[in-house]
Amino acid sequence: MEYTALLYDVRPDGVATITLNRPEVFNAFNDPLSYELQDALKQVARDASVRAVVLTGAGRAFCSGQDLKAAQEAAAAEGKPRSFYDSLHQRYNPIIRAMRALPKPIVARLNGVAAGAGCSLALACDAIVASSEASLIEVFINIGLVPDSGSSWFLPRLVGTLKAFELCSLGSKVPAEEALRLGLVNQVVAPEQLDEATYALAGRYAAAPTKSIGLIKQMLNKAGAATLDEMLDYEAHCQQIAGESADYAEGVTAFSEKRKPVFTGK
Repeated sequence: MEYTALLYDVRPDGVATITLNRPEVFNAFNDPLSYELQDALKQVARDASVRAVVLTGAGRAFCSGQDLKAAQEAAAAEGKPRSFYDSLHQRYNPIIRAMRALPKPIVARLNGVAAGAGCSLALACDAIVASSEASLIEVFINIGLVPDSGSSWFLPRLVGTLKAFELCSLGSKVPAEEALRLGLVNQVVAPEQLDEATYALAGRYAAAPTKSIGLIKQMLNKAGAATLDEMLDYEAHCQQIAGESADYAEGVTAFSEKRKPVFTGK
C-alpha cells in the first residue's frame, strides 16, 4: 500500500518508525490514516528485520483522535449518520488488536497531545517516552461520548478504577509529569531530548531477544483475566518456547564466555 497519511521507515538497527502524518489537523484519524496504520502494523509484523517499533506523530501533536470534520463529511456523502459501531470495528479496533498482538515492542514517542482515540493509541504501546510538553486526555466526554479504542481496558489497569473514572468522566488533561507520576508513561524528557531518549530505548529493544519480548507481551495481555494457576501454567508454556530459542542458547553461551550476548531475535 502506498501511504498518504503516514510515514514508514526502517532503520539499519531494526527499529521501524511509523509517523502519523496529518500535522495540519494534529494527526487526527480519517479513513485513510486508519487503514494505512492497519497496513503498516501488518508490515512490521511480516518484516523479520524489524525488531522494535516507534510510533509517533508529525508536528506538534501525537494524535488528536477522530477527525470530526472528516467524519461529518463522510456522513454527508453517505446520506446518513455514520455508525460508531461499524467505525470502531472496521477502523480502530483492528489497530489496537494488532498492536497488542504484535510480537515486537512498540515505543510511543509522545511528542505532543494524545487525545481521545489518540490517547488509546498511546496507551496501547508497550512503552511511552514523553516530551515534557506532551499530554494525555480522554476527551470523549467533552462531546458526549464514552472512551473507546481500548481506553476502558488500559486505564483501570494502569491507574486503578477510581482514577480511571475521574479521567474518563471529567475529560481532564494530564500533563506529562503527572502522567509519569500516575504510571501512564515511562519517561519524561525535554523536547530536544525526545528523539535521543526514544531511539535509545527502541534500540535496546531491537537488540534484545525478540521472541522473549513477544512472549512477555502475550503473558501480560493474558494476566489481567487469568487466575494464578492459569498463569503458572502459561508461564511454563512460554518458558518452554523461550528455552528452545536461539537467543536463549546465545545468552547461556555468552554468560559462560563472560561476554555480552548478541541476540538475533530467533
